[in-house]
Amino acid sequence: MKMTGNHILITGGASGIGYYMAKYFHEWGNEVLICGRRADRLAEVAAELPGVKTFVCDVAQQSEREALVSFVKENFSDMNILINNAGIQRDVDLTQGVRDLSVSELQINLEAPIYLSGMFTEQLTGKENAAIVNLTSRLGFQPERAVSIPIYAATKGALHNFSVIQRIQLAPLGIRVIEIVPPAVVSELNAEGRVKRGTVNAPYLMGTDDYVQKTLAEMEKDVDEIRVEKTAGVVQ
Repeated sequence: MKMTGNHILITGGASGIGYYMAKYFHEWGNEVLICGRRADRLAEVAAELPGVKTFVCDVAQQSEREALVSFVKENFSDMNILINNAGIQRDVDLTQGVRDLSVSELQINLEAPIYLSGMFTEQLTGKENAAIVNLTSRLGFQPERAVSIPIYAATKGALHNFSVIQRIQLAPLGIRVIEIVPPAVVSELNAEGRVKRGTVNAPYLMGTDDYVQKTLAEMEKDVDEIRVEKTAGVVQ
């Protein structure tokens, strides 16, 4: 995959993996647009990375997805890469029936990448180096490691399956579909749950900056499913 001269939209680009992707793609001479729910954090990133464009958007909401698509068409029409990075994770106790459930994980982790991919398919068709990048998780393949976060694991497993089919269907349009399968990294993801379990600084957490650098190195090699470090041996 060509890593320079692109126009890249990254959802959830204000923190974690999305932030470091924005940072490196920007440094390598790409035009980058990030979106997220927190206007204050987006403003901070814009100050840290001059030239990176921002747009406030909650991708869980269809009306806000439509607003994002309109903004891109008017202000970022050369976009050729969509990175579906936005995601949330919550501890869920299934013994509580439906009382502990929330639709937000389903909307952000699964519904949003499916719908955004569809909404941008026409725009990506015919573009040089066109690609959709979906971030899943090793927990989508190893649910036994995700007992406290069942909805998160389920959405990531589903997004993996969707990505496989999406890759096949979009190939005739010249749109590559790349799946990134991260391990647990240092991030704000499910901060409350990590505090509760005492895993905020767990030794198995991979540094986010290090992880993104290694992931982007694999992306440059035209790998369809990117697994580095602790996800390298996960069954596909």
